[in-house]
Amino acid sequence: MQNQVIAILAAAGLLLAGCMDPVASYDQESLKQLTVQARWPEGFPPAEGASVTVENVAGGYSYRLLTNAEGKAAARIPGGVYRIMVSDRTRPGDIFNGSADKLVLTEKDRTVEVPLFHSTSSPLLIKEIYTGGCSKEPQEGTYQSDKYLIIHNNDLETVWLDSLCIGTLAPYNSTAVNHWADASGQLPAGFVPIIQAVWMVPGEGSRFPLGPGQDAIICLNGAIDHSAQYPRSVNLDRPDCFVCYNPLFTNTNYHPAPGPHIRQDHILELVIKVGQANAYTISVSSPTAVIFKARGTDIYSFVKDNRNLQLTPGSTVDWVVTIPTEWVLDGVEVFDGRSSNNGKRLISSIDAGYVTQSEPFKSHSLLRNTDEPASAAFGFEVLQDTNNSSNDFHERETQTLHDES
Repeated sequence: MQNQVIAILAAAGLLLAGCMDPVASYDQESLKQLTVQARWPEGFPPAEGASVTVENVAGGYSYRLLTNAEGKAAARIPGGVYRIMVSDRTRPGDIFNGSADKLVLTEKDRTVEVPLFHSTSSPLLIKEIYTGGCSKEPQEGTYQSDKYLIIHNNDLETVWLDSLCIGTLAPYNSTAVNHWADASGQLPAGFVPIIQAVWMVPGEGSRFPLGPGQDAIICLNGAIDHSAQYPRSVNLDRPDCFVCYNPLFTNTNYHPAPGPHIRQDHILELVIKVGQANAYTISVSSPTAVIFKARGTDIYSFVKDNRNLQLTPGSTVDWVVTIPTEWVLDGVEVFDGRSSNNGKRLISSIDAGYVTQSEPFKSHSLLRNTDEPASAAFGFEVLQDTNNSSNDFHERETQTLHDES
């Protein structure tokens, strides 16, 4: 679903109507007052000018508001089911995000409080997600064994990829029932449920440097030249690629032996495998992706402690690793553009929004936006990071690695 920004609301909460404004087609007396009260964490006062997005879940349109000095934003809008996202970047170095999902506005005016979570920007960011697959053109059919992530160093200093871990959250798809959410839709704040596997870049701290503005490619499936057989795909047999490969995943359609240009020390360690799948699974239509590093312990000791493994509520087979939220360096939420029944899996302190993938098997990837002024100032590519993928990402017609081939 592609959002159409149909109105901009000023700090006072007044709607500036536009030609696409659905409000104009309603009896003004039927409109309801929605007031959003953002709540900053203790020690941080309300900020004027924080961005508030009120999105109609079914209608595909959204309203933009700004908070006033009390942290409020209000407007009269049609009844419906809405998703609210609040993002504050008015204080240098601090990021505040919050969200409320599936808010029903019907017969009465309504005020909703949105707690904001504090975070700071990570030097390591997820730059690109390609898991949606492609067409086998000129053959018939579709292909999805060529998934990859790109990790970017957004800092002025060199960082080290050593011990960087990668995972995806339960449930796999944004349209699935999320058994980790409570009855009100609230997600657990203390951990993220990593499903099926935790992968880790080898090394103990000084093995794999990543300079300012540099990228690292992580092959989630086969590290081979997929484009040799399927021109719409990509070449992942490159010496700069890291690869998720372990014989415990026995399905060679997804995990063939790495190609001849893959360095042996670029094969990621499989820290833990839970479940019976014979191939590493990440959603084709609506993945989450997170990167994290263990703190205060090593990841192997952590996963060996049974207290850090939990069964998904209601299941007898779907185990997850409960990674502490504060370990997460970056995470991206992806929604399925074919559905209006998407639900959040990442809490607001990791990703307050989402990026939509319109449909799978089109060679589309999800790419983080470039901060052009910062890139010009620092002389290398600086990516946008507001901890809100609705702002930070866009859907791209082709994979960036396809463009390089």
